[in-house]
Amino acid sequence: MPSILFVCTGNIFRSMTAEYALKAMLDPRSPIRVSSAGTVAIPQEMHPDVRAYLVQRGMDPSHHQQRKVSAELLHATDLVIAMSTEHQSFLFGTFQYHAPLFNEVCHGRSEPLLDVWEAIPTWETDLEAARHYAFHVMEYICASIPGLLRNLGTYLKVE
Repeated sequence: MPSILFVCTGNIFRSMTAEYALKAMLDPRSPIRVSSAGTVAIPQEMHPDVRAYLVQRGMDPSHHQQRKVSAELLHATDLVIAMSTEHQSFLFGTFQYHAPLFNEVCHGRSEPLLDVWEAIPTWETDLEAARHYAFHVMEYICASIPGLLRNLGTYLKVE
C-alpha cells in the first residue's frame, strides 16, 4: 500500500494540515496511507485556531498524535514531502534522505512553506498578523492538494 508522509517542525500545523487535507480529498477506497511527523515535535498542544480551522473544513484532528520523524518511519514510507527547506536539510543531514518540497510536488516550484515565526518575525507580539498568516497557510495547503494529486504519479507509483 503506497504511503505519504508530510514533515514539518512540530507536527501540529503545516504537516498535520497537509495530512488531513489530503485524507479529506482521497477517495475512501484509496490505497494511499497518509501521515505526518515533525523534525522536533516537542510535546505541545495544537493551537485552538488550527483545530477550529480543520473542523470548520470538515476534518477531525481530535485523534492526531504528534510524533517525531525517525529512520524507521522514513524507511516505511514511499514518499516523504518536506514543508520547507529546513526540513529537507534535516532529513538529508540526519538520515541522508532526499525529500521534495510541498510546493515542488504541488506546483512544480522549489519554494519553502514558511512557519509563522519565519514569516512574521513579530509573531509573539503581533498576534493578529500571526493568526492571519496561519490561516493563509492552512488555506494554501488545502487549495494545493489537488495539484499534489495531479502530480503524484511523478513521485509515487499508485496502482
